[in-house]
Amino acid sequence: MLAGRGTFIDDLAPQDCLHLVFLRSPRARGIVRQLDLSDARAAPGVVAAFSGDDLGALGDAAVNPLLPGMRIPRFRLLATDRVYAVGQPVAAIVATSALDAVHAAGLVKLSFDHAPEEPGLQEEAVSHAWSTGDVEGLFQTAHRIVQVKVQHARLAPSAIEPRAALGTWNNDERLLTVWLATQTPHRARTDLAGILGLDAEQIRVIAPDVGGAFGGKASIYPEDAMVAWAAWNLRRPVKWCSTRSDDLAAATHGRGGTTEGELAVNSAGRMIALRARLEFPLGHWLPFSAVVPGRNAGRILPGPYRVEAVDVRLSGKLTNTASVGIYRGAGRPEAAMLMERLADKAACALDLDPAEFRRRNLLAPEALPYRTPTGETLDSGDYPALLAKACQRAGYDTLRREQRARRERGEICGVGLSIYTEPCGEGWESATVSLTVDGALMVATGSSAQGQGRETAFAQIAADVLGVPPDRISVRHGDTATTPAGIGALASRSTAIGGSAVLRAAESLRHMACREAAGILGCSATGLATDGDGLTSLGDPNRMLSWRELAAHCLASDRQGTDGHALSASEVFRASGEAWSSGCCVAQVSVDLETGVPRVERITMVDDIGVVVNPMLVEGQLHGGMAQGLGEALMEKIVYDTDGQLLTGSLLDYALPRAADIPAVVSDRLSTPSPFNALGAKGVGEAGCVGVPAAIVNAVVDALSPFGITQIDMPITGETIWRAMRSGPSMAEE
Repeated sequence: MLAGRGTFIDDLAPQDCLHLVFLRSPRARGIVRQLDLSDARAAPGVVAAFSGDDLGALGDAAVNPLLPGMRIPRFRLLATDRVYAVGQPVAAIVATSALDAVHAAGLVKLSFDHAPEEPGLQEEAVSHAWSTGDVEGLFQTAHRIVQVKVQHARLAPSAIEPRAALGTWNNDERLLTVWLATQTPHRARTDLAGILGLDAEQIRVIAPDVGGAFGGKASIYPEDAMVAWAAWNLRRPVKWCSTRSDDLAAATHGRGGTTEGELAVNSAGRMIALRARLEFPLGHWLPFSAVVPGRNAGRILPGPYRVEAVDVRLSGKLTNTASVGIYRGAGRPEAAMLMERLADKAACALDLDPAEFRRRNLLAPEALPYRTPTGETLDSGDYPALLAKACQRAGYDTLRREQRARRERGEICGVGLSIYTEPCGEGWESATVSLTVDGALMVATGSSAQGQGRETAFAQIAADVLGVPPDRISVRHGDTATTPAGIGALASRSTAIGGSAVLRAAESLRHMACREAAGILGCSATGLATDGDGLTSLGDPNRMLSWRELAAHCLASDRQGTDGHALSASEVFRASGEAWSSGCCVAQVSVDLETGVPRVERITMVDDIGVVVNPMLVEGQLHGGMAQGLGEALMEKIVYDTDGQLLTGSLLDYALPRAADIPAVVSDRLSTPSPFNALGAKGVGEAGCVGVPAAIVNAVVDALSPFGITQIDMPITGETIWRAMRSGPSMAEE
């Protein structure tokens, strides 16, 4: 139910708040010949106008060095002598109202000299290889070799709330408080300290209600740091709220890679060797997780299949475009798409049903945990059972019979399969569970939330341990001053890792509470039960102690916990390995012969996400990811022209899924707990984005196979299909 009680950054209005607007580059590259801010500074309501030269020496934001030899360009809050992409901030105008700032930005005199491509900008900034076994020898002896090339469109992580930031400076406390729409408040605090040259203790970052993120709010942006710098220097509150067009031009994009693969199979229909070449654009600056999509795509291969020999090469290049970062899936959809397209092509070459070919090649459950040829460890799963259950729930054999009958009636229809594995839970996270002075129970987590229902899940985990109703527990997150340090919410890790930290902290608090209560009630700590009312002796139900009474006792005995609470237990949970989710998706599609418009008739998803904490939250995540996966497959694409000009700068040009586009969905679960975290949970947030696009593409190609079409790039629009059907296979494969 929408109650209107949310507090987003644009809802915050400190007294004497100033508003910041950015002047952005209209060019993809150029040498700044003139940047004259004098008229803007003299405009009504303007308090300050800044160029890059006004900022002085600043530090860089951190970039995760996941791969060796990375080349990292400077982190620029504002351009100085050159611009590198359309939408790059060139100047910042600060005024007493947003309207005055917008008006003043229009008065800035900005001109450029032509700039050729900067040496090195289009060169490789990231490269890596995974190689195991005699790939060349196995390809020479192969019974069949199939090839696939997939061009992934650039996508825009389009959250309900665009990016936003608000900074305030408290001169008495020497404290800079920055409200950010961020997934990673503690990391943002560290980054801001490094950029501004302040101690981390001088900065407080608060993530209030955040209207979605999908990876697009995982890193610090130049605009975030500029707002913080302005508030710090002007000693007044400064707020900036991005527009949708700003985000399409200058927020991080997702996907955009080109992947090529060759799969060698033997006469028994077994995969024996894989070659893959992965090329990912990086944009003109690197966010924290810039190399995650390419690295994930490489290390996930060959997915759920047994392939002993692989040669996978990754290349990432800087480009005169917006930065490319993590977007829901972050390399997982690219790996799944490549393997599932290769699987369908191999099945066709061997004259096997696509489901049968996959059955022959899936890893058996008894093989897990399994060390993959790229060096990863698949923790648990039952991939053949996933395939069997998805086919059963979809009525796969019936669909194939119906497909033959429909084709005889002249219909264009197809069925597509995909099976995926995805890494989704490693590293560390922290939590504190407390008994407050008034007898309430509270969870503080180092993770954060952007609408996934994290508060519900964490309250439920703690409630199960403490024996109280979930509504008795409040959850605090997103404020570096009131929560323990943590990584944040990304990579489908929060329940598995953050939830495990909550579980351990709740167990510690229960132990502490029982020990304290045992001394008061005169019984054994192991003989106490906890519930919504407090603690009760199992041997004598009349011997009870309420939570409020326990809190009062702890305060009176001066044994209270941290932060003024009566009792507090803090835990840092470190996973012993990485959890891997998996799933199988079946898509049923039809195509209109006259217009080429595709229609997804039904999607069936069966996912293994380990132990499920809250089934309703799982369904929400699956359906949301499915909608974004459908958008990737059928409609979404960021487009630049040959000069680097953005052609999809608004939602008039960039298509997003609407309610009418969402098909019937059948979802089910198969649970194999992960041994690597305390809950046995695996991630679910990205599942729909991973399995759905590949299943839809395979279904469309299957539908178009009577036209000789064996490959078609995303987004698969009606125009794309119409042209492909009328132009033959060559058109579809361009």
